[in-house]
Amino acid sequence: MSSQILCPQLIIDKTKNQFIIDKILSNHMSNKVEKMLTQAFECVEDENFSDALKLYDLALKEDPDNANILIDKGATLQNMGKLKLAIRSYDKALDISPDNIDALLNKGSTLHSDEKYLQAIECYDSALKIDKKCAMALAYKGLSLGEMGELKEAIKHFKKALSIDKDYDLASISKDIAQELLKSINEEKSKIQ
Repeated sequence: MSSQILCPQLIIDKTKNQFIIDKILSNHMSNKVEKMLTQAFECVEDENFSDALKLYDLALKEDPDNANILIDKGATLQNMGKLKLAIRSYDKALDISPDNIDALLNKGSTLHSDEKYLQAIECYDSALKIDKKCAMALAYKGLSLGEMGELKEAIKHFKKALSIDKDYDLASISKDIAQELLKSINEEKSKIQ
């Protein structure tokens, strides 16, 4: 009976070789996933959403914990009008990466599209806790507030977004519309009194 003793050099070489093999496999898989994502992006550009979804699903089989793929898949589902499925995809991304601002903003905009304004605002508030100067979260929150009839609050959020990014068209246009609406509401009130 002979007992085998592994010398430290053999262990190091085996570990080093495994690291190299893992690295090669990882690079191969990431190249494969990158190609799928590039193809999916091209499909989305061509508004071929169903093929894009197939590619995102294939990419997720290779890399199931990739929040960015889940966000892209959610955006595609959102473009297709499949709002509940989009929200599920954003929720999966948030399970993986709870502080992912893109997932929060996209989930919020999907909830907004589904007329769930309070839930959308919760997403924007979560994004603002992560980044107080997120102009998009402020503008989107303003849009949801505006939909709820909270025009003065909406205008405040649009102005805050513009103080961060003075060239942010969505905030600028929305602020102008909200101010016009508020003005016409006030004129109507004064005619009635």
